[in-house]
Amino acid sequence: MVHAFSRPRSVPGPQVVAPDADHARPRREPVGGRGARTRTALVTGASSGIGAAVARRLAAQGGWRLALNGRDITRLEQVAAQSGAVALPGDLSRPGADRRLAELAVDRLGRLDLLVAGAGVGWAGDFTGMPAARIDEIMGVDLLATVRLVRALLPPMVAAGTGRVVLIGSLAGSVGVRGEAVYSAAKAALGTFADSLRYELRGTGVGVSHVIPGVVDTPFFDRRGIPYTRSWPRPVPAERVADAVCAAVRHGRDEVYVPGWLRLPVLVRGAAPGLYRRLAARFG
Repeated sequence: MVHAFSRPRSVPGPQVVAPDADHARPRREPVGGRGARTRTALVTGASSGIGAAVARRLAAQGGWRLALNGRDITRLEQVAAQSGAVALPGDLSRPGADRRLAELAVDRLGRLDLLVAGAGVGWAGDFTGMPAARIDEIMGVDLLATVRLVRALLPPMVAAGTGRVVLIGSLAGSVGVRGEAVYSAAKAALGTFADSLRYELRGTGVGVSHVIPGVVDTPFFDRRGIPYTRSWPRPVPAERVADAVCAAVRHGRDEVYVPGWLRLPVLVRGAAPGLYRRLAARFG
Protein backbone atom coordinates (compact mmCIF):
# COMPACT_ATOMS: atom_id res chain seq x y z
CA MET A 1 0.00 0.00 0.00
CA VAL A 2 1.33 3.43 -0.92
CA HIS A 3 0.96 6.50 1.26
CA ALA A 4 2.34 9.70 -0.26
CA PHE A 5 3.09 12.66 1.98
CA SER A 6 3.53 15.47 -0.49
CA ARG A 7 0.90 17.51 1.40
CA PRO A 8 1.24 18.41 5.10
CA ARG A 9 -0.76 16.42 7.60
CA SER A 10 -2.60 18.14 10.42
CA VAL A 11 -3.28 14.96 12.40
CA PRO A 12 -0.36 13.89 14.59
CA GLY A 13 0.73 10.27 14.90
CA PRO A 14 -0.63 8.18 17.77
CA GLN A 15 0.96 8.09 21.19
CA VAL A 16 3.60 5.36 21.46
CA VAL A 17 3.20 3.18 24.52
CA ALA A 18 6.25 1.61 26.09
CA PRO A 19 6.23 -2.20 25.97
CA ASP A 20 5.89 -4.40 29.01
CA ALA A 21 9.11 -5.18 30.79
CA ASP A 22 8.87 -8.78 29.63
CA HIS A 23 9.19 -7.56 26.04
CA ALA A 24 12.29 -5.45 26.56
CA ARG A 25 15.42 -7.08 25.21
CA PRO A 26 19.09 -6.51 26.02
CA ARG A 27 20.99 -4.28 23.61
CA ARG A 28 23.05 -7.06 22.02
CA GLU A 29 20.41 -9.76 21.84
CA PRO A 30 19.31 -10.66 18.30
CA VAL A 31 16.07 -9.03 17.22
CA GLY A 32 13.48 -10.22 14.78
CA GLY A 33 14.53 -13.84 15.12
CA ARG A 34 12.60 -16.96 16.00
CA GLY A 35 10.54 -16.56 19.13
CA ALA A 36 10.85 -12.75 19.12
CA ARG A 37 7.84 -10.51 18.71
CA THR A 38 7.39 -8.84 15.35
CA ARG A 39 9.62 -5.79 15.10
CA THR A 40 9.01 -2.65 13.07
CA ALA A 41 11.43 -0.69 10.90
CA LEU A 42 11.51 2.39 8.70
CA VAL A 43 14.06 2.38 5.87
CA THR A 44 14.75 5.56 3.90
CA GLY A 45 16.36 5.63 0.48
CA ALA A 46 14.61 2.32 -0.16
CA SER A 47 13.63 2.76 -3.80
CA SER A 48 17.04 1.48 -4.96
CA GLY A 49 20.59 0.70 -3.90
CA ILE A 50 21.48 0.08 -0.28
CA GLY A 51 18.04 0.97 1.11
CA ALA A 52 16.27 -1.47 -1.21
CA ALA A 53 18.77 -4.21 -0.36
CA VAL A 54 18.25 -3.61 3.38
CA ALA A 55 14.49 -3.86 2.94
CA ARG A 56 14.80 -7.17 1.12
CA ARG A 57 17.23 -8.56 3.73
CA LEU A 58 14.98 -7.63 6.65
CA ALA A 59 11.95 -9.11 4.89
CA ALA A 60 13.87 -12.33 4.20
CA GLN A 61 14.77 -12.63 7.89
CA GLY A 62 11.13 -12.62 8.90
CA GLY A 63 9.74 -11.07 12.05
CA TRP A 64 9.74 -7.52 10.66
CA ARG A 65 6.99 -5.11 9.61
CA LEU A 66 8.50 -2.55 7.27
CA ALA A 67 7.76 0.96 6.05
CA LEU A 68 9.86 2.17 3.13
CA ASN A 69 10.60 5.68 1.93
CA GLY A 70 12.08 6.82 -1.38
CA ARG A 71 11.67 9.42 -4.12
CA ASP A 72 11.10 7.06 -7.05
CA ILE A 73 7.50 5.96 -6.54
CA THR A 74 7.53 3.21 -9.16
CA ARG A 75 10.68 1.57 -7.85
CA LEU A 76 9.59 2.03 -4.25
CA GLU A 77 6.31 0.25 -4.94
CA GLN A 78 8.23 -2.64 -6.50
CA VAL A 79 10.56 -2.98 -3.51
CA ALA A 80 7.63 -2.70 -1.10
CA ALA A 81 5.77 -5.44 -2.97
CA GLN A 82 8.83 -7.70 -2.82
CA SER A 83 9.28 -7.01 0.90
CA GLY A 84 5.64 -7.08 2.02
CA ALA A 85 6.15 -3.49 3.20
CA VAL A 86 4.13 -0.29 3.18
CA ALA A 87 5.48 2.35 0.79
CA LEU A 88 5.72 5.95 1.99
CA PRO A 89 7.07 7.83 -1.05
CA GLY A 90 8.37 11.33 -0.59
CA ASP A 91 11.27 13.67 -1.26
CA LEU A 92 13.19 14.37 1.94
CA SER A 93 14.74 17.47 0.40
CA ARG A 94 11.37 19.23 0.68
CA PRO A 95 10.63 21.31 3.78
CA GLY A 96 8.73 19.36 6.44
CA ALA A 97 9.01 16.04 4.57
CA ASP A 98 10.96 14.42 7.43
CA ARG A 99 8.28 15.35 9.95
CA ARG A 100 5.46 14.04 7.77
CA LEU A 101 7.36 10.81 7.13
CA ALA A 102 7.83 10.28 10.86
CA GLU A 103 4.12 10.82 11.47
CA LEU A 104 3.09 8.42 8.71
CA ALA A 105 5.55 5.73 9.77
CA VAL A 106 4.28 5.76 13.38
CA ASP A 107 0.70 5.91 12.13
CA ARG A 108 1.20 2.81 9.97
CA LEU A 109 3.47 0.78 12.26
CA GLY A 110 2.29 1.90 15.69
CA ARG A 111 5.85 2.14 17.03
CA LEU A 112 9.35 1.85 15.64
CA ASP A 113 12.10 -0.47 16.75
CA LEU A 114 14.53 0.40 13.98
CA LEU A 115 15.35 3.33 11.72
CA VAL A 116 17.74 2.73 8.82
CA ALA A 117 18.58 6.16 7.40
CA GLY A 118 19.83 5.36 3.92
CA ALA A 119 18.55 8.32 1.89
CA GLY A 120 21.36 10.21 0.23
CA VAL A 121 22.34 12.20 -2.85
CA GLY A 122 25.72 13.22 -4.23
CA TRP A 123 27.47 15.48 -6.70
CA ALA A 124 30.92 15.17 -8.24
CA GLY A 125 33.10 17.93 -9.62
CA ASP A 126 35.10 20.96 -8.56
CA PHE A 127 33.53 22.79 -5.64
CA THR A 128 33.97 26.16 -7.37
CA GLY A 129 31.67 25.03 -10.16
CA MET A 130 29.06 23.39 -7.94
CA PRO A 131 25.55 24.86 -8.26
CA ALA A 132 24.29 26.38 -5.01
CA ALA A 133 21.08 24.37 -5.28
CA ARG A 134 23.03 21.11 -5.20
CA ILE A 135 24.86 22.21 -2.06
CA ASP A 136 21.53 22.79 -0.34
CA GLU A 137 20.14 19.48 -1.62
CA ILE A 138 23.07 17.38 -0.39
CA MET A 139 23.24 19.00 3.02
CA GLY A 140 19.46 18.87 3.27
CA VAL A 141 19.00 15.20 2.40
CA ASP A 142 22.25 13.61 3.58
CA LEU A 143 22.45 15.46 6.90
CA LEU A 144 19.58 17.72 7.97
CA ALA A 145 16.66 15.47 6.99
CA THR A 146 18.34 12.50 8.66
CA VAL A 147 19.04 14.41 11.88
CA ARG A 148 15.47 15.72 11.98
CA LEU A 149 14.02 12.28 11.32
CA VAL A 150 16.09 10.81 14.16
CA ARG A 151 14.93 13.66 16.40
CA ALA A 152 11.29 12.86 15.64
CA LEU A 153 11.55 9.09 16.11
CA LEU A 154 14.08 8.78 18.93
CA PRO A 155 12.05 9.87 22.00
CA PRO A 156 9.56 6.97 21.80
CA MET A 157 12.47 4.52 21.50
CA VAL A 158 14.07 6.00 24.62
CA ALA A 159 10.73 5.88 26.44
CA ALA A 160 10.36 2.21 25.48
CA GLY A 161 13.92 1.42 26.52
CA THR A 162 14.73 -0.33 23.25
CA GLY A 163 15.49 0.47 19.63
CA ARG A 164 18.28 1.15 17.17
CA VAL A 165 19.19 3.86 14.70
CA VAL A 166 21.39 2.87 11.73
CA LEU A 167 23.02 5.72 9.83
CA ILE A 168 24.47 4.93 6.41
CA GLY A 169 27.66 6.94 6.08
CA SER A 170 30.49 6.85 3.55
CA LEU A 171 34.24 6.47 3.50
CA ALA A 172 34.21 9.94 1.95
CA GLY A 173 33.11 11.25 5.34
CA SER A 174 36.01 9.53 7.10
CA VAL A 175 38.90 10.60 4.86
CA GLY A 176 37.55 13.17 2.39
CA VAL A 177 37.39 12.57 -1.36
CA ARG A 178 38.59 14.83 -4.18
CA GLY A 179 35.72 16.27 -6.19
CA GLU A 180 33.14 15.51 -3.52
CA ALA A 181 33.79 18.23 -0.94
CA VAL A 182 30.17 18.86 0.09
CA TYR A 183 29.18 15.19 0.10
CA SER A 184 32.26 14.38 2.20
CA ALA A 185 31.38 17.19 4.61
CA ALA A 186 27.80 15.98 5.02
CA LYS A 187 28.87 12.39 5.68
CA ALA A 188 31.60 13.52 8.09
CA ALA A 189 29.01 15.46 10.06
CA LEU A 190 26.74 12.42 10.06
CA GLY A 191 29.54 10.29 11.53
CA THR A 192 30.19 12.80 14.31
CA PHE A 193 26.45 12.96 14.99
CA ALA A 194 26.41 9.17 15.35
CA ASP A 195 29.28 9.24 17.86
CA SER A 196 27.82 12.05 19.94
CA LEU A 197 24.35 10.53 19.97
CA ARG A 198 25.72 7.14 20.99
CA TYR A 199 27.40 8.66 24.05
CA GLU A 200 24.20 10.47 24.97
CA LEU A 201 22.06 7.33 24.69
CA ARG A 202 24.32 5.10 26.75
CA GLY A 203 22.23 3.20 29.28
CA THR A 204 18.89 3.94 27.59
CA GLY A 205 18.63 0.64 25.69
CA VAL A 206 18.75 2.49 22.35
CA GLY A 207 21.78 1.95 20.12
CA VAL A 208 23.32 3.82 17.21
CA SER A 209 25.12 2.02 14.37
CA HIS A 210 27.22 3.84 11.79
CA VAL A 211 27.69 1.72 8.65
CA ILE A 212 30.47 3.09 6.44
CA PRO A 213 30.68 1.65 2.91
CA GLY A 214 33.23 2.50 0.29
CA VAL A 215 32.28 2.22 -3.37
CA VAL A 216 28.95 0.45 -3.78
CA ASP A 217 27.47 -0.80 -7.04
CA THR A 218 24.30 1.33 -7.10
CA PRO A 219 22.77 4.04 -9.35
CA PHE A 220 24.29 6.64 -6.98
CA PHE A 221 27.29 7.33 -9.19
CA ASP A 222 25.23 7.84 -12.32
CA ARG A 223 22.95 10.26 -10.48
CA ARG A 224 25.81 12.32 -9.06
CA GLY A 225 26.80 13.31 -12.60
CA ILE A 226 30.04 11.35 -13.04
CA PRO A 227 30.18 7.54 -13.16
CA TYR A 228 32.75 5.58 -11.17
CA THR A 229 35.62 4.69 -13.50
CA ARG A 230 38.46 3.48 -11.25
CA SER A 231 39.58 -0.10 -11.51
CA TRP A 232 40.35 -0.20 -7.77
CA PRO A 233 38.80 -0.42 -5.30
CA ARG A 234 36.10 -2.41 -7.01
CA PRO A 235 32.49 -1.60 -6.11
CA VAL A 236 30.83 -4.01 -3.70
CA PRO A 237 27.22 -5.16 -4.15
CA ALA A 238 24.54 -3.28 -2.21
CA GLU A 239 23.56 -6.63 -0.66
CA ARG A 240 26.92 -6.77 1.10
CA VAL A 241 26.18 -3.46 2.81
CA ALA A 242 22.70 -4.71 3.67
CA ASP A 243 24.25 -7.75 5.33
CA ALA A 244 26.45 -5.42 7.38
CA VAL A 245 23.40 -3.40 8.43
CA CYS A 246 21.53 -6.51 9.55
CA ALA A 247 24.58 -7.78 11.44
CA ALA A 248 24.95 -4.41 13.17
CA VAL A 249 21.32 -4.57 14.27
CA ARG A 250 21.56 -8.19 15.36
CA HIS A 251 24.78 -7.81 17.34
CA GLY A 252 24.52 -4.19 18.45
CA ARG A 253 27.62 -3.02 16.58
CA ASP A 254 28.52 0.65 16.75
CA GLU A 255 30.64 1.09 13.65
CA VAL A 256 31.07 -1.14 10.60
CA TYR A 257 33.22 -0.57 7.49
CA VAL A 258 32.24 -2.31 4.26
CA PRO A 259 34.53 -3.93 3.25
CA GLY A 260 36.36 -4.17 6.53
CA TRP A 261 39.81 -3.26 5.15
CA LEU A 262 38.59 0.31 4.58
CA ARG A 263 39.30 0.95 8.24
CA LEU A 264 43.02 0.88 7.32
CA PRO A 265 43.20 4.22 5.43
CA VAL A 266 41.22 5.81 8.26
CA LEU A 267 43.76 4.52 10.78
CA VAL A 268 46.66 5.75 8.62
CA ARG A 269 45.06 9.18 8.35
CA GLY A 270 44.67 9.32 12.11
CA ALA A 271 48.19 8.10 12.90
CA ALA A 272 50.10 9.91 10.13
CA PRO A 273 47.91 12.65 8.67
CA GLY A 274 50.77 14.32 6.76
CA LEU A 275 51.74 11.10 5.01
CA TYR A 276 48.12 10.30 4.25
CA ARG A 277 47.51 13.71 2.68
CA ARG A 278 50.58 13.40 0.48
CA LEU A 279 49.46 9.99 -0.74
CA ALA A 280 45.89 11.16 -1.26
CA ALA A 281 47.04 14.20 -3.22
CA ARG A 282 49.14 11.98 -5.47
CA PHE A 283 46.81 9.04 -5.98
CA GLY A 284 43.42 10.66 -5.37
